[in-house]
Amino acid sequence: MVPIEFDIMVFKENDTYVAYCPELDVSSCGKNIEHAKQMLKTAVGLFLEEAEKMGTLKDILEEANYVKDKSGKWMPPKLVATELASI
Repeated sequence: MVPIEFDIMVFKENDTYVAYCPELDVSSCGKNIEHAKQMLKTAVGLFLEEAEKMGTLKDILEEANYVKDKSGKWMPPKLVATELASI
């Protein structure tokens, strides 16, 4: 599996914690924050493994705005701000 970095956002829905990776649009859940984050790492790993098997990993990462650095490592897009807004 290709090692990559990704952001994790965690929010709570009733008694469940949901962890979300915005770059890859993958989410998972758990009984607490750490469990949700671990479950997301597993889900992202499985997603990447399957994409690699299908030969679509490069396309998926490029569509998600990942770029390869000089060493060949996939670098994620940078999350620059989050904000709670209302209208």
